[in-house]
Amino acid sequence: MSPLLVIGFVLLYFLVLMIISHFTSKQADNSTFFIGKHQSPWYLVAFGMIGASLSGVTFISVPGWVGVSQFSYMQVVLGYFFGYVVIAQVLMPLYYRLNLISIYSYLKDRFGNQSYKTGASFFLLSRTIGASFRLFLVANVLQILVFNQWGVPFFITVALTILLIWLYTFKGGIKTIVWTDTLQTLFMLIAVGITIYMISDKLELSFSGLISSVKESDYSQIFFFDDWNDKRHFVKNFLSGMFITIVMTGLDQDMMQKNLTCKNITDAKKNMYSFSVVLIFVNLAFLILGALLFLYANKLGLVIPERTDNLFPLIASEHLSTAAGVFFILGLIAAAYSSADSALTSLTTSVCVDYLDVDNQPENKKIRLRKRVHVLMSFVLFVVILIFNLISDESVISSLFKAAGYTYGPLLGLYAFGLYTKRIVKDNWVPIICIVSPVLSFLLNMYSEVLFNGYKFNFEILIVNGFLTFVGLWLISKKKS
Repeated sequence: MSPLLVIGFVLLYFLVLMIISHFTSKQADNSTFFIGKHQSPWYLVAFGMIGASLSGVTFISVPGWVGVSQFSYMQVVLGYFFGYVVIAQVLMPLYYRLNLISIYSYLKDRFGNQSYKTGASFFLLSRTIGASFRLFLVANVLQILVFNQWGVPFFITVALTILLIWLYTFKGGIKTIVWTDTLQTLFMLIAVGITIYMISDKLELSFSGLISSVKESDYSQIFFFDDWNDKRHFVKNFLSGMFITIVMTGLDQDMMQKNLTCKNITDAKKNMYSFSVVLIFVNLAFLILGALLFLYANKLGLVIPERTDNLFPLIASEHLSTAAGVFFILGLIAAAYSSADSALTSLTTSVCVDYLDVDNQPENKKIRLRKRVHVLMSFVLFVVILIFNLISDESVISSLFKAAGYTYGPLLGLYAFGLYTKRIVKDNWVPIICIVSPVLSFLLNMYSEVLFNGYKFNFEILIVNGFLTFVGLWLISKKKS
């Protein structure tokens, strides 16, 4: 596939995003940037959140994951659905009732300033890691397909990737993102649909033949109940999916910021429920694509890449038509940028609201301060991506969730303790508890086979982390008088 062709479509794609940004950022102020002035249609938010939830990580890693984990990821996806129910019924009503811009403001009212800053800090760490992984993925693919052939260093590719995000988000913020996410989700789903069609055509499969071939293959097993020590066991995956959703959506400023742009809590719930149902079928489509990729690779006699994340880009760019390669690039960019752009906006929001108290700044300084923070957070992502490029040696999606298991765990414990107890904590001790809990979780995970008779933790380490935080908060608390 010609590098010039790839770059041409990428630039055309971003031209469309810039046009959307132009119209959605007119007369934009900080309220527009942070919460879209509560004017977003719920169905628009719901559709856009599909792309934001999946990201470039899902676009490449989930199909590649099928080779080693089969369809076991669907067990996690089923857990996602119940996690979204908890968010809709417990967390979103709280955020709307308190009229929050940053969801971590709740911690200040419930526990105190140290707890508030701790929660916001863990979000900044978590989202910086997550957004950097996603952007690293798309920059790496562009590097392989285009910039290596031109002798362009990887750091230039990363800088251009982040610059493009900054250009269409720096003014309109979350209001722009609600609209651009809709376009990007559409491109992503079209790319997956076309790739499935093209591979099915190469394999000479009708729709019914496609379903039968996938079902009869070695990749299609969904449920695993036999071995409790297996990382794919249903209970472990289901509970992990549920709690991953609660923390990575419900306790995440990035994802909740989109929901808070809806007009009211009723619309926000409509958004959450419709989005959660559609997401099940979208993830199933990604797994079907993964099975087809492996079946097609076997037919061609291709050597499966050691890093299975590379299988999708390999087949799309070298073993299908040029159109397939173009749609792959557009789908990947749409998937990666639909989560990365909102991550940059939410990081900017958190720093401005949680640390710089932007609402209490003089009016003439508010917008200038927010723009400076936006540039700063762009630079932070740039640096972290370059670090990941030096150390990354495993599946991107696995790395992302492992990181989330440790950085989101304290948030899970803080909110659970705040919502389900009335005890008063010693606020100054909270940061210590939130640091010790992830460290203990890491050690338990490292030595779990020795300590627990061969048991291996998977993503459920998140639950353990949250539980340890909860226990620690209980130990430094007292009854409300």
